[in-house]
Amino acid sequence: MSAVRVLIADDQALVRAGFRMILDAEDDLEVVGEASDGLQAVEQAKRLGPDVVLMDIRMPELDGIEATRRVLAAGDGTKVLMLTTFDLNEYVYDALRAGASGFLLKDVPPEQLADGIRVVAGGDALLAPSITRRLIQEFAAAGPPTGPPPRGLDELTARELEVFKLVARGLSNAEIAAELIVSETTVKTHVARMLMKLGLRDRVQAVVLAYEAGIAVPGRTGS
Repeated sequence: MSAVRVLIADDQALVRAGFRMILDAEDDLEVVGEASDGLQAVEQAKRLGPDVVLMDIRMPELDGIEATRRVLAAGDGTKVLMLTTFDLNEYVYDALRAGASGFLLKDVPPEQLADGIRVVAGGDALLAPSITRRLIQEFAAAGPPTGPPPRGLDELTARELEVFKLVARGLSNAEIAAELIVSETTVKTHVARMLMKLGLRDRVQAVVLAYEAGIAVPGRTGS
């Protein structure tokens, strides 16, 4: 199995060096390039075609959120994992709306950084618990939704809708499997069908949509 190819985008040379050292120690991860600002990140992503871009949010020339939009607009399958010291609500929400597949704080342990890259490269989404809580709080503060229900919602089976709500709570496949007393394979199937019917790329989009549409209600943990 080929290594996951990673591009590191951060305006601090020491941070890039630290990330490279962590990732170079992993046999299944390969750093293919570095970028010191958002414009470089977009150019390098286009030139190198990495599997995952580690993208800092605050960078000169072009911030990480706009850089993420441009990288994903190319449609070549590159995923973006946001890294920042700032877990402020507006950054979290904007990054997820821009299409980032994951969001971690820079002070995560090295093994969590490596695992996060693997998760995102595998097509799943990654939200740190603190990020999920802040996202939910943001929707709670915004009040009830006013728009129409999302397209495809009426096509979901009762079990797929249940899985949709559990995904919105930030539960992993293993946690959903335990909650519903089914296998992880079954959960993966339900998640895949739910995403397809709703026209969503990944779990992050599902979380955002669920709260925007009022499918999941902040502060309510049941279905």
